[in-house]
Order: sequence, then structure tokens, then C-alpha cells
Amino acid sequence: MAEVESFTLDHNKVIAPYVRVITTENGKKGDSITNYDLRFVQPNKGEMPTGAIHTLEHLLADLLRDRLDGIIDISPFGCRTGFHLIVWDNYPADVVAKALKETLTQIVEEISWEDVQGTDAKSCGNYKDHSLFSAKEWAKTVLDQGISTDAFERKPI
Repeated sequence: MAEVESFTLDHNKVIAPYVRVITTENGKKGDSITNYDLRFVQPNKGEMPTGAIHTLEHLLADLLRDRLDGIIDISPFGCRTGFHLIVWDNYPADVVAKALKETLTQIVEEISWEDVQGTDAKSCGNYKDHSLFSAKEWAKTVLDQGISTDAFERKPI
């Protein structure tokens, strides 16, 4: 069986919220992709409700692309404590953390329901399970705690 880095991480030792590089993989033609852990909630201590994480996923997929080039995907963790961010090439964790902080601030201060893409049956596979209110509350919580650039020590940006 393949070793999956995320399953070797001691989730009891990390201190959320943070941004960390999970891995950078190099392709056969010299291209590289980097997978980041955007952790919002302390593992095994809480989780975001599906409506919040679903709406945050849609908003991050849109708004984070305004700040970081080369985004391939933003996907929620099954444990509902954060997101994978996969990009072409790589950025230092602090660059991603600053972009995330700006995006979460925009969500809290500027975003209305009309700004959330993919919230109807045609464009979303579970369009009824969204909550902008809850997404904003979780964004506020992360901003209040500060986004660290280190998963094991608090180094908020």
C-alpha cells in the first residue's frame, strides 16, 4: 500500500488554524504540483458543519484564485477540519496564508449570497446544503485565532 502523508501526520500535535505544505510532486516532464493543508479546526476537537464547509469550498474556489495563480483544486477534508489546496508549482506557506487571510476577510466583510457561485441544482451536486451565515462565522473564527505558517507552533501572520 502507498504511504499517504496526511495519514502519517500526528493530528494530536498540530495546532490549528494553519497552512502547511503537505507535499510537492514533480512530474515526468518537469512540472510540479504542491498540495497544502489549509487547516481551520483543531483535529479531533471539532469540525465544520457541512453547510459551512460546502459554502467555504465554493467561495475559496472562486476568491482564492484571484490571489494565487495556478490553483488546480480546493477540496474539503473528509474530517471537515479544513481543505486541500493543490497548485501548479509552489508557494511558501506564508504566501498562501496571507492569500487565505485576505480571502476570509473578504468573505466576512463583502460577500453576500448572490456572490456564491454554484448554488443551484444545475451547478452543484448538493445545492441545498449551503450556509453563508455559517461560512462567515467560521471565517471569523479562523481570522480571530490567526492563521499560522507552522502546523506545530503558533506563528500567525
